[in-house]
Amino acid sequence: MIDFHTHIFPEKIAEKTLKFLASRCHIDPYTDGTAPGLSASTKEAGLEMSVILPVVTKPSQFQSINRFAMQFQEGSLLSFGGIHPDNEDYKEKLKELKHMGFKGIKLHPDYQETFIDDIRYKRIISYASELDLIVSVHAGFDPGYPDCIHCPPQKALDVIRDVQPQNLVLAHMGGFMMWDEVEAYLTGENIWMDTAAVFGHIPEEQFVRIVRAHGADKILFATDSPWGGQKEFAEYFRNLPLSDEEKEAIARGNARKLLGMS
Repeated sequence: MIDFHTHIFPEKIAEKTLKFLASRCHIDPYTDGTAPGLSASTKEAGLEMSVILPVVTKPSQFQSINRFAMQFQEGSLLSFGGIHPDNEDYKEKLKELKHMGFKGIKLHPDYQETFIDDIRYKRIISYASELDLIVSVHAGFDPGYPDCIHCPPQKALDVIRDVQPQNLVLAHMGGFMMWDEVEAYLTGENIWMDTAAVFGHIPEEQFVRIVRAHGADKILFATDSPWGGQKEFAEYFRNLPLSDEEKEAIARGNARKLLGMS
């Protein structure tokens, strides 16, 4: 199995950062938020790989966050790069990330305080598609920003129709805690969805319904570690009423295809 949605922090700030986020979001982490902690969790859960998604929360973090992310480009941990919508010369920044070897980028509309249908995001997503970069986007509700949802399904659909991205991943099954809207606006569109943080929140029958309406070949297993337990999510997933073929695709096959792995 491949976990397509995880987070880590540099060891010198991991403890402080995790405490802040846990307090803000009212959720307890499953790991210490470090690379060794994620590596141990990945191994314990019996996973092949964890994909790390760094969030650039202000433009000045572009270089430092991506230098840190560059350390994780092989083995059981694979990091994407990050970019902020306010970064100047976004095309040059994206070309730099591509040259550095990143397979994709992470955007977080809530923590970047930008709506997904903002022209700056549309430009980034469009050019990232030209460069054959995967774009993973936080979608739906975020407990850290309870009063404003920056990427609801209907706005995401506007981006999809306008930009026609090639490899867009809408995290949290298209929109965390907004799955009725996901069914209304997003199922069947040319996007990927991941399962990050959804197990235990989405009704099982609705999850299965979305998988089959959207296509099991466009769903990626993910946990949102450290905010979701990798071992616990893997066990939950294995017990879902899906076919062996659907489980194989979601657990591993789709991720390997998207990442260009043989």
